[in-house]
Amino acid sequence: MPESPEVQALVEFVAERAVGRDIAGFEVLDYPEYKTRAVMPSVLAGCRIVAVSRHGKYVDIDAGEHHLVISFGRGGWLVWHDDGETDAHGGDAEEAAGAIVDAPAVASVALSGGSGFDVIDTGGYRSVGLWIVDRPTEVPGVAKLGPDPVDPAFSRESFDRPIVGRRKQLKAVLQEQTSFAGIGNAYSDEILFVARLSPVIHASELSEEDRDRLFDALRTVPRSAIDARRGIPLDRLKQAKIDAMLVHGRAGEPCPNGDGTVHDFTFAGASAQYCPECQTGGVIL
Repeated sequence: MPESPEVQALVEFVAERAVGRDIAGFEVLDYPEYKTRAVMPSVLAGCRIVAVSRHGKYVDIDAGEHHLVISFGRGGWLVWHDDGETDAHGGDAEEAAGAIVDAPAVASVALSGGSGFDVIDTGGYRSVGLWIVDRPTEVPGVAKLGPDPVDPAFSRESFDRPIVGRRKQLKAVLQEQTSFAGIGNAYSDEILFVARLSPVIHASELSEEDRDRLFDALRTVPRSAIDARRGIPLDRLKQAKIDAMLVHGRAGEPCPNGDGTVHDFTFAGASAQYCPECQTGGVIL
């Protein structure tokens, strides 16, 4: 699932190429993934893109009177093309998509000058969401978003509010979009590893020192990841994310700190990777 660092890199990529250009056409190819049925997709035709931004994991294409909001869910992504023939890096658009070449397009945006992009769904099931709204907050998921840890305005008060006193496992709290926008399964593992905290400890059990470490990790891990992803071609962002992980997806490998072996723990239909020596006092979950 794309999380805030990869979505931010995508947003900056698209903004650089699309802002100031007109939408020549917007075609929905899989209507179950289009959520605002009362609004015809054709309303975007002729609109000029004035900004592209991110709300948590959502992409917001600001076209003046209308906003095209995209949620990639678990398997969605975006493929850019120029003149319908090449991607923005000079290669064949399908070849550039690599492993996602066979993924079906959910929707397609054509821009003035011939460029554009397709929203695809690689998951084998419908996980993408598309909305055309007057304001991004008309999308329920956007309206409910908590503070974003990469926002310069993110404060200790913003952090404490969903953490202090919560009798809920820490990894689950970090992934709640109503608590912290943009953090998902992978980066929650990374944040907890850097903070040296167990994924299953209840937030209410954290000491002040624990909360200090978590607050620092919650800010620095995704911010560093955003810096590292900038400039990477869209089709390589997923692999760049995988390659950069310290513990997520690395069960059975040595701990990056040299303190033992990374373990996997599955609970409530989700999984976590962690180092027992670093995070759980040597206890295997």
